[in-house]
Amino acid sequence: MRLMKLTLFALSAVAACATASQSPSPVWRDEFDGPAGASFDRNKWVADTGGAGFGNKERQFYTTRAENVVMDGQGHLVITALAEPASSTRACWYGRCLYTSTRLKTKGLFAQTYGRFEARIRIPHGQGLWPAFWMLAADIDQVGWPEGGEIDIMENIGREPAIVHGTLHGPGYSGSDGISRTDTLLRGAYADDFHIYAVEWQPNEIRWYVDGRQYNRLTPADLPSGSRWVFDRPFFLLMNVAVGGGWPGDPDASTTFPQVMVVDYVRAYGRP
Repeated sequence: MRLMKLTLFALSAVAACATASQSPSPVWRDEFDGPAGASFDRNKWVADTGGAGFGNKERQFYTTRAENVVMDGQGHLVITALAEPASSTRACWYGRCLYTSTRLKTKGLFAQTYGRFEARIRIPHGQGLWPAFWMLAADIDQVGWPEGGEIDIMENIGREPAIVHGTLHGPGYSGSDGISRTDTLLRGAYADDFHIYAVEWQPNEIRWYVDGRQYNRLTPADLPSGSRWVFDRPFFLLMNVAVGGGWPGDPDASTTFPQVMVVDYVRAYGRP
């Protein structure tokens, strides 16, 4: 009996070592380990700037100021949405931007077809806040949107504190017609703590996860009749906090500022 137990123990140890040695390492990552007050790594991210509304009538002006994006020295990147004094608001395509925030992307620096893409994030809260972690086609400038496709790994709107959305947009299923499913917490709000948001993407299939729990799976069979599956090209990553817009609506008297999205890490893994 003792020999059998030792043999089983040895076999279990070998199996554990084999599993550990086969666990994938990220092909791209940002752990945000810079010193407090440092900006984002410009070898990994570029920033959108300006107040163009970004197709959604958003109310923020995106900047790269330390007030809006900075490392906290504890392994986090902090994106801060601020309400700006009327005297300092900037011109937007529709008038004045009353808020500032940040939107970062890996466009031109990193893109990949298929794999696992994940981030550990604590999102902000409040009416009118719209945090997102998502992906766009690397050739969007050539093919346009929604022809290139969009993969929304995580979106939350402030009036739904316990809900996150995972969505696909493409030709024939974009905007309000995007194909979306939601994950709902049994108690509390997503802003209460960090959560790991991820997609696993392979040919003809994308799966969505929160904290390792799958809540969505889409394939070409889920598209509207006659629509094309366009998720077979490289995509780059984006993360941002929008304020206002056609979907979340504007902040109201219940919304407090500043609001922060705290990002612990972003990682991309190759296709298994």
